[in-house]
Amino acid sequence: MSPNTSTSTSAFTLPAGGAVADLADARGVSVDELVGEAVRRYVEVEASRVRDEALRLAGRHQVLLRRLGE
Repeated sequence: MSPNTSTSTSAFTLPAGGAVADLADARGVSVDELVGEAVRRYVEVEASRVRDEALRLAGRHQVLLRRLGE
């Protein structure tokens, strides 16, 4: 986790279908642990996509950004 990232937890209930429960059981973890891991992975992937897009846009508009910074 990066230093700028805050941690927060929220309790919520999702219906855990049989496949989720079976996978959690096969991995030896609780459904909550499995879902938590899946959410963390999803957030990491989405954050990476947003960073990549921000860098792409910054590169594409570097001249404008430089002028605005003057």
